[in-house]
Amino acid sequence: MKISFTKPATTHSEQVTLLQQRGMIVDDISEAAFYLQHINYYRLGAYWLPFELDHATHQIKPGTRFSDVLNLYIFDREFRLLVLDAIERIEVSARSQWAYYMAHNHGPHSHLDSSLAYKLEHWKKNLSKLIEEVKRSEETFIQHMTATYSEVLPPVWAACEVMSLGLLSRWYNALKPMKTRSAIAAVYGIDQRSLQSWLHHLSFVRNLCAHHSRLWNRKFSIIPDAPKNKPAPLAQEFISSRKIYNTCLILLHCLDQIAPGHHWRGRFKALVTNHNINTRMMDFPQDWQQRPAWKEVQP
Repeated sequence: MKISFTKPATTHSEQVTLLQQRGMIVDDISEAAFYLQHINYYRLGAYWLPFELDHATHQIKPGTRFSDVLNLYIFDREFRLLVLDAIERIEVSARSQWAYYMAHNHGPHSHLDSSLAYKLEHWKKNLSKLIEEVKRSEETFIQHMTATYSEVLPPVWAACEVMSLGLLSRWYNALKPMKTRSAIAAVYGIDQRSLQSWLHHLSFVRNLCAHHSRLWNRKFSIIPDAPKNKPAPLAQEFISSRKIYNTCLILLHCLDQIAPGHHWRGRFKALVTNHNINTRMMDFPQDWQQRPAWKEVQP
């Protein structure tokens, strides 16, 4: 049975007092109030959940400081930026592969060819969305092509530049020719089923990052498939988890293919060290730094 919400709004100072009453140590009251002014209490609350003795009463474990919670929050913010940086590179690369193999295997305007559709209704939805994105685009090259040529869309190598990762994922999912699907996936050393799953998952994670949502300790509703056969070493690294660890494996593997000499591994390790993060809260294995996927790759 539902009840009416009767709790009154509280001031930032009252929120600090409430945290103190629940057992949190606040070394600088004015500083804590300042952060609560600029970081919603409920947003920050997700980061003190692991410090609670009892969620029903919200009592905090002895010795927990407000600065401990803030440290987790800052880590997560920096982690999101790091993840977003990797996904950006992968997104740009994947759009390029889609456009290249679509054009070379099926023609410059193959995205208008519904015979390539695995499911026609999905293809039509994707096409409608892409037409909307092209019409909305203020890119000079898009405006030039739409003003110059008679086709309803520019060629794939131009149209792909206004596609979101989510739309790219849906285009790949709707693509029927196995030769083209496999050629795109082969660039990353994986099979086409894995790439379909990974693009779907990464578009979901990217949207979380873009909306400033928490990555640390989050259980994802959309999880990526582990590669079944290739690459075999990576398949062995995947764990049974709904958290961020497998996502990091995907980012590392793809970056190794498209950006040899990248520093993502080192940047992540430094971030964990600088904030003294317990990576078990993100389902990282105890020995993750010794595993092959986390060893630096020579370009």
